[in-house]
Amino acid sequence: MESTGLMDLTLPQIENWVLQEAMPKFRARQIAEWMFQKGVDSFDQMTNLPLDLRKKLNQTAYLEDLQVIKKQVSAQTGTVKYLFKLKDGQAVETVLMRQVYGLSVCVSSQVGCRMSCRLCASTLSGLVRNLSAGEIYAQVMSVQKEQSSRISHVVIMGSGEPLDNFQHTLAFMTNINADYGLNIGYRHITLSTCGLVPEILALAEKKLPLTLAVSLHAPNNKLRDSIVPVNRKYPLQVLLKACKDYTKLTGRRVSFEYALIKGLNDTTVCAQELADLLKNFSCHINLIPVNPVPERGLQRTPVQNIQRFKDILEKEGLKVTVRREMGSDIDAACGQLRHSFVDRRKEVF
Repeated sequence: MESTGLMDLTLPQIENWVLQEAMPKFRARQIAEWMFQKGVDSFDQMTNLPLDLRKKLNQTAYLEDLQVIKKQVSAQTGTVKYLFKLKDGQAVETVLMRQVYGLSVCVSSQVGCRMSCRLCASTLSGLVRNLSAGEIYAQVMSVQKEQSSRISHVVIMGSGEPLDNFQHTLAFMTNINADYGLNIGYRHITLSTCGLVPEILALAEKKLPLTLAVSLHAPNNKLRDSIVPVNRKYPLQVLLKACKDYTKLTGRRVSFEYALIKGLNDTTVCAQELADLLKNFSCHINLIPVNPVPERGLQRTPVQNIQRFKDILEKEGLKVTVRREMGSDIDAACGQLRHSFVDRRKEVF
């Protein structure tokens, strides 16, 4: 008999499952609270369940249990980067960031990625598989338990494209937001996408008050085609229309991520193009000094050029911030730590 990953399910799905297993419906919420609030490692720790029920759960279901392969701590900011081992031996990255407003965890949604964005290390080995909702949730819970402090914010911006794993990402957000879970408000959740238009529109229909961050990285189609290849399928005009529709349906402005790459997309011409593109658009622009990835050969823009780029945008009335660096001394780019692990494993085997 195949075991069921209960952390992959939302409460209504757990209720259906316990009824199918001839258990009282009220046990579903008890199980959910043990998993999603208390983060127990085994069913045996669910002490308000009868012993025979715990035995049955051990036979028919399982919980996610991530193992730490490597942990890096930034001496500069206290940011912690974890490399977790999954049940099938794959590895995934998770980052804890210490912010003035609390502890924020950046989770991965896939093992690898198929989007082939030029500035990202996650895509170097391609897509291996999607993470389940439980595997995404377990990243947050594992960090919270390891830190012995409450996680208040979640960023779905690690390895992978979360909208390419839509249903599992949605189930994760449902559980992390729920009163039987960590009760993290949607306004404290940020989801990042490189621009999958159908999924942006599907997410908009859910009307969740989260923050949608779109990885733009270029002000025109020709340049964006070379940096974010999905632009060839969903060019800027199509993407921006979807973003406007998203704002109209949700009442939430979109945040555009723009990684500044020396000599590629950081010129004054690019800045003015971007200002013209987003003028009269309800949005926020987040400028990011690109994290160098050796395999990509990209260099970050000098500080003075970042400020110049920002000044041009602000002069046109746009709201702009420059992302604070959180871990440049600990393989900061998404996927770098996992990629080095994969390379070492190849050497061993």
